[in-house]
Amino acid sequence: MDLPMITAAPGTPPCGPPARDDDGWVVTRHADVVAALTDPRCVVPAAPTGAAGTLAWLRGTVSRFSPPDRHAARRALGTAALDPLDPSDLSLAAARLTGQILDGVSRGDVVDVTGGLARRVPLEVLAGQLGLADPAAAVAQVCAVAAAYHPGAGPAAVSRADRAVEALLAMSPPAPAETTANRLGLLVQAADATAGLIGAAVRHGLAAPPRLGTDTLLAEVLRLDPPVRVTRRVTTEALSLGGQAVRAGERLLLRFDAANRDPAVFPEADRFRTDPTGAALTFGAGPRACPGQRHALALAAGVVGVLRRRCRATEAFPSDRLEVTPR
Repeated sequence: MDLPMITAAPGTPPCGPPARDDDGWVVTRHADVVAALTDPRCVVPAAPTGAAGTLAWLRGTVSRFSPPDRHAARRALGTAALDPLDPSDLSLAAARLTGQILDGVSRGDVVDVTGGLARRVPLEVLAGQLGLADPAAAVAQVCAVAAAYHPGAGPAAVSRADRAVEALLAMSPPAPAETTANRLGLLVQAADATAGLIGAAVRHGLAAPPRLGTDTLLAEVLRLDPPVRVTRRVTTEALSLGGQAVRAGERLLLRFDAANRDPAVFPEADRFRTDPTGAALTFGAGPRACPGQRHALALAAGVVGVLRRRCRATEAFPSDRLEVTPR
């Protein structure tokens, strides 16, 4: 079987002991990343809250950015929203919507995967399942929030995100504010990560042999070209990590992209495997592992499966766009 080889993206550091840089400690080995993710002394930097109904309020209320004493209860709100959703149903709905979109494209025309499918389909399907009144309209609003979700967004992006949060709240079913915030947080977390996984699977695997199952393709793309490459922690106490003494209050940059290629866990780390074993860390680990992993993979599989059956790659993927052509 002619399988894709996926080499490390530029900027992926090699695996080695934790190393200090200007921003703290860079952690690359699989075991060290797992240790940091599961150590209660390594915490997510908390986000300050803001006025109700704003981006700052949303970030300050979702479980992802919550301090340890608030995290478990808020995470439970997100998992409660996901628990009734059958991943198989999500996959079928994503496949159905992808097919409907492709049915509207003339044979030989070009489809923008990222803009037309990878963001729209998972978000529209998930928004509908979570009870938002207008799932199609929710897509652009969720993307506006996602664009400003992490620190460093400019004032214009934050202002757009504030308006988008207001619009999403108006679409949401009645519920306590904290419940609604964590429901919306699921959508925001899915926006770029699921789209990135779909895009990478199309880029690397559209021409892969049909015998390679889509679930296997996604599992290996998740490892070798992860949509989330890094995450951050801050230490609350002095500790030893990978043989290095880390002081309290120091920042940790956990490199999923490097850990997913650690030769101690993944021999021949760049080689695509048909029987994936070993845990890729892209969805995290420990008490803050992504609660929607199965749902995200199901949504991605629905989209990618249809694209593999019905589309071919353009002659060469442009550097700034990912395009396919219906057969």
